[in-house]
Amino acid sequence: MNREAELYDFGLTGVTWREPSAGAGEHDCGEIAELPGGGRVVRDSRDPGREPLRSTASGRAVFCEGVVAGGL
Repeated sequence: MNREAELYDFGLTGVTWREPSAGAGEHDCGEIAELPGGGRVVRDSRDPGREPLRSTASGRAVFCEGVVAGGL
Protein backbone atom coordinates (compact mmCIF):
# COMPACT_ATOMS: atom_id res chain seq x y z
CA MET A 1 0.00 0.00 0.00
CA ASN A 2 1.37 3.43 -0.88
CA ARG A 3 1.76 6.25 1.64
CA GLU A 4 -1.13 8.33 0.27
CA ALA A 5 -3.52 5.39 0.52
CA GLU A 6 -2.41 4.86 4.13
CA LEU A 7 -3.36 8.47 4.91
CA TYR A 8 -6.92 7.83 3.73
CA ASP A 9 -7.12 4.68 5.86
CA PHE A 10 -6.19 6.63 8.99
CA GLY A 11 -9.25 7.56 11.09
CA LEU A 12 -9.71 11.23 11.93
CA THR A 13 -11.49 10.74 15.24
CA GLY A 14 -9.40 12.48 17.86
CA VAL A 15 -7.20 14.58 15.57
CA THR A 16 -6.75 18.19 16.65
CA TRP A 17 -8.02 20.62 14.04
CA ARG A 18 -6.56 24.13 14.00
CA GLU A 19 -7.26 27.24 11.97
CA PRO A 20 -4.61 29.60 10.64
CA SER A 21 -4.07 32.63 12.87
CA ALA A 22 -5.46 34.95 10.18
CA GLY A 23 -8.86 33.26 10.30
CA ALA A 24 -8.95 31.91 13.84
CA GLY A 25 -12.39 32.02 15.40
CA GLU A 26 -14.22 33.14 12.26
CA HIS A 27 -14.91 29.61 10.92
CA ASP A 28 -14.57 30.95 7.40
CA CYS A 29 -11.44 29.20 6.18
CA GLY A 30 -9.67 25.88 6.10
CA GLU A 31 -8.53 23.86 9.09
CA ILE A 32 -5.52 21.56 9.26
CA ALA A 33 -4.59 18.57 11.40
CA GLU A 34 -1.38 16.56 11.59
CA LEU A 35 -1.28 12.86 10.78
CA PRO A 36 1.38 10.27 11.60
CA GLY A 37 4.52 10.30 9.48
CA GLY A 38 4.31 13.98 8.54
CA GLY A 39 0.97 13.76 6.77
CA ARG A 40 -1.56 16.57 6.95
CA VAL A 41 -5.30 16.74 6.44
CA VAL A 42 -7.18 19.90 5.43
CA ARG A 43 -10.92 20.54 5.67
CA ASP A 44 -13.35 23.37 5.01
CA SER A 45 -14.34 24.84 8.39
CA ARG A 46 -17.75 25.83 6.97
CA ASP A 47 -18.48 22.22 5.98
CA PRO A 48 -16.56 19.95 8.39
CA GLY A 49 -18.59 16.90 7.34
CA ARG A 50 -17.22 17.05 3.80
CA GLU A 51 -14.37 14.65 3.00
CA PRO A 52 -11.08 16.41 3.84
CA LEU A 53 -7.99 16.40 1.64
CA ARG A 54 -4.98 14.44 2.86
CA SER A 55 -1.38 14.81 1.76
CA THR A 56 2.09 13.54 2.48
CA ALA A 57 4.96 15.94 3.20
CA SER A 58 6.42 15.28 -0.26
CA GLY A 59 3.04 15.79 -1.94
CA ARG A 60 2.65 19.18 -0.23
CA ALA A 61 6.16 20.18 -1.29
CA VAL A 62 5.41 19.41 -4.94
CA PHE A 63 2.12 21.33 -4.75
CA CYS A 64 3.79 24.39 -3.17
CA GLU A 65 6.57 24.34 -5.77
CA GLY A 66 3.94 24.35 -8.50
CA VAL A 67 2.12 27.30 -6.93
CA VAL A 68 5.34 29.31 -6.54
CA ALA A 69 6.35 28.51 -10.13
CA GLY A 70 2.97 29.72 -11.39
CA GLY A 71 1.97 26.32 -12.70
CA LEU A 72 -1.20 26.01 -10.65
